[in-house]
Amino acid sequence: MTDPMFRLDGKRVLVTGASKGIGADIAATFAAAGATLILSGRDRNALGELARLLQSEHGIRVAWLAVDLSETDGPIRLATEAGSMFGGLDVLVNNAGISHPEMVADLTSANFDDVLNVNLRAPALLGAAVGEAMAQAGGGSIVAVASAAALRALPEHYAYCTSKAGLVMATKVLALELGPRGVRANSVCPTVVLTEMGTKVWGDEAKAAPMLGRIPLGRFAIPNEVSATALWLASDAASMINGVDIPVDGGFCVS
Repeated sequence: MTDPMFRLDGKRVLVTGASKGIGADIAATFAAAGATLILSGRDRNALGELARLLQSEHGIRVAWLAVDLSETDGPIRLATEAGSMFGGLDVLVNNAGISHPEMVADLTSANFDDVLNVNLRAPALLGAAVGEAMAQAGGGSIVAVASAAALRALPEHYAYCTSKAGLVMATKVLALELGPRGVRANSVCPTVVLTEMGTKVWGDEAKAAPMLGRIPLGRFAIPNEVSATALWLASDAASMINGVDIPVDGGFCVS
């Protein structure tokens, strides 16, 4: 039985990037805690399938919205549509993200803009819009899924590191401005997580070895280790936590 402090019964939660990977795991973790969910992503079929599964397994209300956050009006359209589905939002999980690993010498403006649009512009605009609506309604919680790459530089991740560092700081500004109005905003900063995308980028043993050598625990994270941290931040158990970035990194940031 989940501790009542970690329950999300009656909480209306929007999870972006929910069709796969960390986002899908966060959705499942929040569903088990009783949340009412709105799942967002670009893959209609995956979103619909996950929504039906979570509704069946946990008896909760689940809706979904297929929105491309890279589009200019995507973040504001999502904020408006998601906010109207169940009469408001109590929690936003800014999870959607992409990566185009490449050395600085090979960087293209198209890839740089693509990463920053999805990883920084979209969650910043979405967080501002949803956060203001939460503040007007009396409060809420925003959880950004950033990265340890926001805190420590990684080769071949110029745009990614830049975008995630910006997301951490944007989330801190939300915490500063909206905290007095009852909205908490925090970031989770995982190391490599063994999702499909994480395995694609770091699955090669030769490439992974130097990164693993910088993690004192000697392994990469699994999705539920990120989801459990996000659940804590969203719940009343973290009611005094605001404006922090929490590494879920096995000690990567202190090595």
